[in-house]
Amino acid sequence: MSNVEVGPTAPRCVAVDRGDSAPQVEVVSARDVPLGGPRAMTVRRTLPQRARTLIGAWCFVDHYGPDDVAHTGGMDVAPHPHIGLQTVSWLFSGEIEHRDSLGSHAFVRPGELNLMTSGYGISHSEVSTAATTILHGVQLWVALPEEHRHTGRDFRHHVPSPVRWEGAQIRVFLGTLAGDTSPVPTCTPLLGAELVLAPRATTTLPVNTGFEHGLLVDQGDIRLAGALLRPAELGYTGTGNATLTLTNETDAPARAVLLGGVPFEERIVMWWNFIGRGHEEIVEARQAWEQASDRFGSVDGYDGAPLPAPALPNATIAPRKNPPRH
Repeated sequence: MSNVEVGPTAPRCVAVDRGDSAPQVEVVSARDVPLGGPRAMTVRRTLPQRARTLIGAWCFVDHYGPDDVAHTGGMDVAPHPHIGLQTVSWLFSGEIEHRDSLGSHAFVRPGELNLMTSGYGISHSEVSTAATTILHGVQLWVALPEEHRHTGRDFRHHVPSPVRWEGAQIRVFLGTLAGDTSPVPTCTPLLGAELVLAPRATTTLPVNTGFEHGLLVDQGDIRLAGALLRPAELGYTGTGNATLTLTNETDAPARAVLLGGVPFEERIVMWWNFIGRGHEEIVEARQAWEQASDRFGSVDGYDGAPLPAPALPNATIAPRKNPPRH
C-alpha cells in the first residue's frame, strides 16, 4: 500500500530499549488518512506518528475496514515505488490483487500472508477484486537493516495454520508464538500474528523478553497488562516482558494483531514510500521514480497511470525519535 498523504511527514526514527521491565502499556490512537480517489477509502494509521514511530522494525501500520466497497469503491492503488522496506499484507475479509515489477501476480486473501521485499527498488499495485464486497485488513511495513536494504526484490506467500492456545486461536505469519513458527525469513527478529480471543477469555502468551510489542485491536475490547484497548487502538509494551496477558472484555470474539521485534537501533528516514538513511537518498529515489528509471521496474497488467510522487519538503528532512515511554 502507498502512503498517499499529500504532505507526508518525514521522521527519522530510533527505537530505544530503556531497560524498563515493568508491564506498562502505552496506548497509541490512530489517525484517519484517505487512501485516494474520488470516493477515498479511509485507513486508520497507527504508525508512524508522534506518539510512536517504531516497534522493532515495524514502521508503518494501516488498519482499514470493514469497508463496504459498494459505497467507497474499494482499494485501487496505482503502481508506486518502495525502497528499503518490506510490505506485509494481511486481510480479515475481501480480496486484493497484487502485481509488482518482479513479475509477481498474486491475491491477498484472509488468513494468508503476502510479503514483498523492495530492496534497492520495486514498484507494485494493489486493487480489490470484483468479488470483494467487504474489505477489511491491515497493511504493514518493515524497515530493512543496513546489510539488507540494497538486496534484490523478493515476494513470498504463506498460509499459516491456526493454533489453539488458552481460549485463543492464533495464526503466526512471521516469527514464533504459541509453539508455532512461520517459515518466512525476516531480516531482523520479528513477530507478526493474528489473535482471536473467545468471549470473556483470558490468555497468557510467552514472548521474547528482548522484543518490544504492539497489540493492534481490530474488534472487541481487549485488556493488555491492565490497560483496556478499544478497536483501532494499539497497546505498546517495551522490552523485558516474558509474558503478555490478554483478556477479551466482551461477550463476542475479539480480534487483534500482535507485532513484535528487537528494538531497531539504526537511524532511518521515512518519506512517502521510501525508507533511507538521509535526505539526499530520498531525493535521489524520488527523482528516479519521476524519470521512470529502471531502478523500480514496471508493473504489467494494471489499467492506469502510476502514482506521481508528492513534492519534497522545502527543508532538509528533520530527525524525529520515539519519545520516552510513560
